[in-house]
Amino acid sequence: MPVAETAGTAAIGGPFSLIDQDGKRVTEQDFAGKYLLVYFGYAYCPDICPATLYTMTEALDQLGDKAKAVQPILITVDPERDTPEILKQYVGNFHPDLVGLTGSPAEVSAAAKAYRVYFAKVVVDDGDPDNYLVDHSAFVFLIAPNGGYITHFSSSTTPAEMAERLAELL
Repeated sequence: MPVAETAGTAAIGGPFSLIDQDGKRVTEQDFAGKYLLVYFGYAYCPDICPATLYTMTEALDQLGDKAKAVQPILITVDPERDTPEILKQYVGNFHPDLVGLTGSPAEVSAAAKAYRVYFAKVVVDDGDPDNYLVDHSAFVFLIAPNGGYITHFSSSTTPAEMAERLAELL
């Protein structure tokens, strides 16, 4: 059986239409020409989301001026609670260029599907239906300026490792 000499590119990423933390509708075209660091998480996340966004922030800080070629993005997996106002407050805790995106549940689900991201609401058993967590994939996706998938980083990636990989491309 013949062996392929080249590997295919993963079908990760794609078009989206969401609302940013300033209430403005944006699409992937608004970020054309930049590398994208895309993370799916949520503002009420108690652990992995702030840790991952901190890693992204530190990696971009280590790049200095080269970081201007990279657009960090948080797409919520909790559109019910993550309004533009909540996201504006939340992303303000991290890199100054971090954009927070939300939308209707259908819009968020479509974006998550394009990135092959899993998420599901997990209700805390305390009788309060508004008290819940969201179980979700925890990868940071690196997307090329042309919209193509390059790679992803796991939650165990250090800021130095992320910065090193980004520096190779910039």
